Amino acid sequence: MEPEWIIAQAPVSYPEALAFMEKRVAEIRQANAPECVWLLEHPSLYTAGTSAKPQDLLDPERFPIFSAGRGGQYTYHGPGQRIAYVMLDLKARGCDIGAYIQNLEKWAIDALEDFGVKAMIRKERVGLWVDRGMGREDKIAAIGVRVRKWVTFHGLALNVDPNLDHYGGIVPCGIQDHGVTSLWDLGHTPTMEEVDSALIAAWARTFG
Repeated sequence: MEPEWIIAQAPVSYPEALAFMEKRVAEIRQANAPECVWLLEHPSLYTAGTSAKPQDLLDPERFPIFSAGRGGQYTYHGPGQRIAYVMLDLKARGCDIGAYIQNLEKWAIDALEDFGVKAMIRKERVGLWVDRGMGREDKIAAIGVRVRKWVTFHGLALNVDPNLDHYGGIVPCGIQDHGVTSLWDLGHTPTMEEVDSALIAAWARTFG
């Protein structure tokens, strides 16, 4: 099953993104619209998941803060980060939320391999991680999902070339002992269009 792919050409505000997802999820549930993967960037902002802790918001004046409604804690979104909002009907895909999350992880890992980056999952830490050597692991992608009546929304945030200093206003995903990285920080310099192409190609290998 191939979803509709939408690629935003300009940054999308967080409220606009939430409104779009709410509408599309309802339409998918009613069989009035196809499944959808929306690739976009946000202006700089912080989002709070359902498990966010007040003490993890270190600089509340730095950027706008939005309640996300997804699982997880605080995260940063901004230019240079590819957001993939994934709206799928799990009733047609086995009604298995755990398998869906694993497929999201595999999807991003597969796409990153196109750029020579080996990303890993860690059972004790959400998201995708890269080994920086000397026992250091940095996060390159965040995953936060929500499922309503077996239709998914929210999804994946992959760091292509964001300003990593902007993570300093939060404890990202509640994890203090590890850092964040990006493709460009690792020495790989794809364009956002190249990242999109890798994600679209990897989709068929994972979800197809």
